Amino acid sequence: MCGIVGWSNLKNNIREHSDIMEKMIETLKLRGPDSGGLKVYNHALIGHRRLAIVDPTGGLQPMTKNIGNREYTICYNGELYNTEEIRDDLISKGYEFDSYGDTEVLLTSYIEYGRKCVDYLNGIFAFAIWDEYNQELFLCRDPLGIKPLFYSYKNGDLIFASEIKTLLQHPSVDSIVDKDGLLELISLGPARTLNSGIFRDIKEVPPAFYLIFNKNGITLSQYWKLEVREHEDDVETTKKKVRDMLVNIIENQLVSDVPVCTFLSGGLDSSVISAVAFNKFKQDNLGILNTFSIDYEDNEKYFEKNLYEPNSDSQYVKRMVDFLGSNHHRIVLNNVDLAHSLDSATMASDLPGMADVDSSLYLFAKEVRKYATVALSGECADEVFGGYPWFTREYDSIEIFPWSNSIEYRKNILKSDLKSLPIENYVKQTCRDCINKLDKIPGESHDDRIIRELTYLNIKYQMLTLINRKDRMTMSNSLEGRVPYADKVLVQYAFNFPKDIKLLNRREKGLLREAVRGIVPDDIIDRKKSPYPKTHNPIYTREVSIMLRKILEDKNSPIHQIVDYDFVSRLIDTGGVSFKQPWYGQLMTGPQVIAYLIQLNNWMKFYNVKLDI
Repeated sequence: MCGIVGWSNLKNNIREHSDIMEKMIETLKLRGPDSGGLKVYNHALIGHRRLAIVDPTGGLQPMTKNIGNREYTICYNGELYNTEEIRDDLISKGYEFDSYGDTEVLLTSYIEYGRKCVDYLNGIFAFAIWDEYNQELFLCRDPLGIKPLFYSYKNGDLIFASEIKTLLQHPSVDSIVDKDGLLELISLGPARTLNSGIFRDIKEVPPAFYLIFNKNGITLSQYWKLEVREHEDDVETTKKKVRDMLVNIIENQLVSDVPVCTFLSGGLDSSVISAVAFNKFKQDNLGILNTFSIDYEDNEKYFEKNLYEPNSDSQYVKRMVDFLGSNHHRIVLNNVDLAHSLDSATMASDLPGMADVDSSLYLFAKEVRKYATVALSGECADEVFGGYPWFTREYDSIEIFPWSNSIEYRKNILKSDLKSLPIENYVKQTCRDCINKLDKIPGESHDDRIIRELTYLNIKYQMLTLINRKDRMTMSNSLEGRVPYADKVLVQYAFNFPKDIKLLNRREKGLLREAVRGIVPDDIIDRKKSPYPKTHNPIYTREVSIMLRKILEDKNSPIHQIVDYDFVSRLIDTGGVSFKQPWYGQLMTGPQVIAYLIQLNNWMKFYNVKLDI
């Protein structure tokens, strides 16, 4: 994977400003440690940093292709899984290729099909193409938002990049956060609405959208959306189709010229990926698959079962390693390191995130990178196939995101002059706006409508939050993370499952469990879902409490512009117990709320955030 960046101004000649672009490109070095480049035009500067995965010599970027008197330049972050299919189509139309990777195929497909090229792509991507002849810039993001693409449009400048920090290097882009940005942070955070970059000057191209910048300004267009339709297959047919799709997707995502591994938690999702990958490695004589799991020092000693975490992972990891015979690496994290890596995780995300759920993945990816450059993991299966506890609840109607139980309680964290912010209304309206985009099926049952609405909310918000986290934590360690369950064909097929199929046998992820039976042992399939493992060690809670206390007692800490001193002080004194509900989802309980506030403060400090509220 890579980092992309560019700047276009159609009125002013910006050719002499390559020094600004060089600084912006440098901020993406971790996303692309292998090479970098800059293409200069009068009205466009296109930059790139590359992590070489396929065709190390032939895929250098920015890549330029000339057809007659027309010149096109691309910068691209992603992976196409149907490269050869598209290449064969283009060869049949008379095109020739100088490389075997997907970058030239993607650029040529745009030359042939224009903006309709997106209809031919199967993969994960964010890319920009400058058409010198037409003086037009085309930006595009993959259907489910696996790859990031931020932009700013100000004073005639259209600036884009893979990361927020890159945009902030441009003199036109200010680090101002206004009322809308603060509402996003406090009401939805660590989630965001689909086009929000939190900073006033920064937006994000939503998943499945492309942006065109030309003499008429900018236009955003949606090129793909989940289609609402009746599911016509019976249970047995559905199981077979899901199994066949999933195996094919996983095998396709193993394509690489560099070492590939899998994350293995012992849960259903990562176990299926690891099993399919292991068998493919064996079939193709690729050696023994490397698998990786995460744990924390003395975690078993302090682990206690609860509704969201019914069991720990370690015994199931061992079960899968014994079953496969993989070359397994158990990464055990130190709890003090975990706390002090919150800053690294914040800098990787450019925003406050999921606290130690972020920093643990950051440290984990850092260790994995010593052995591999590409890692497949099981994110997105819960959103697509109904794996969370909220999928099995009963609803008259969905009024608020089901992972946002603490919304009204979040107000308590704010200082008095901010408590009037319409936090609950903002979240409810955002939720309702999302649901209202869905078409309805006449005569559909209440339960089937609700399960589709839940799935849609999860795909558009919960899944995107986890995808963002995965991309930032892995790519900041120059590790490419792939998520097979977030394949658009699979997601579309599963989207319309009625409740009795999606929750087959009245179980979360019921259909998926039965579809993959035989690929992994039954005790893995029948295991109750347990989320991403977090630390339970009190050493971590003590450490983040000390860190936040130092911040709180420093009158110059920027967080004082936002939070209520007494409430946060009590939060620290109780080790987070005084915060009665998870801040977000299943994992962000008391210690994570403390850690989130550390991230919030240090983000404001590192990025020189200026509040305009």
